[in-house]
Amino acid sequence: LPLVTGVQEIRAAKQLLEECKQELAVQGIAYDDNIQVGIMIETPAAALIADLLAKEAAFFSIGTNDLTQYTLAVDRGNAKVENLYTTLHPAVLRSIRSIIRAAKEAKIPVGMCGEAADPALIPLLLEFGLDEMSVSASSILKTRKIVSQWSQKETAKVEQKAMQLDEPQAVEEYLLSVCKR
Repeated sequence: LPLVTGVQEIRAAKQLLEECKQELAVQGIAYDDNIQVGIMIETPAAALIADLLAKEAAFFSIGTNDLTQYTLAVDRGNAKVENLYTTLHPAVLRSIRSIIRAAKEAKIPVGMCGEAADPALIPLLLEFGLDEMSVSASSILKTRKIVSQWSQKETAKVEQKAMQLDEPQAVEEYLLSVCKR
């Protein structure tokens, strides 16, 4: 479910799904009775209540492009402010980390689409505990190689330092410096 902002939206969608299942059953049309309902975490509202949403969703997918845009109130298509748009902003990184933590606590899988293939972001995503990265077909091998080069000890050090930085430029410079290995 995209652009979720509250638990009531998940519950309403699940109710509609159940109604559709009943209609299909009455019509004798086969369907998968075990459909998993997951949500996209793309809004600041969803990020802030990820722990509540995790009780209703079977999985999370973090939509970093929208989450970044809405968290920073920056239209990435507006040339006048697009320089302010960055997933490496401390607020966005903290949101991503808290979303992943909420999923882990609820024991549901969490994936990411959007910036998951960014080599500078990979060590943080690994340390945060991201389960799945959605990347373009042309990025799969490069991303797998980068993932394989990091140990948990190294990613922990990167997270500790990066999450203390208070400016996006400082985060970017630091992450780029440690990714040039």
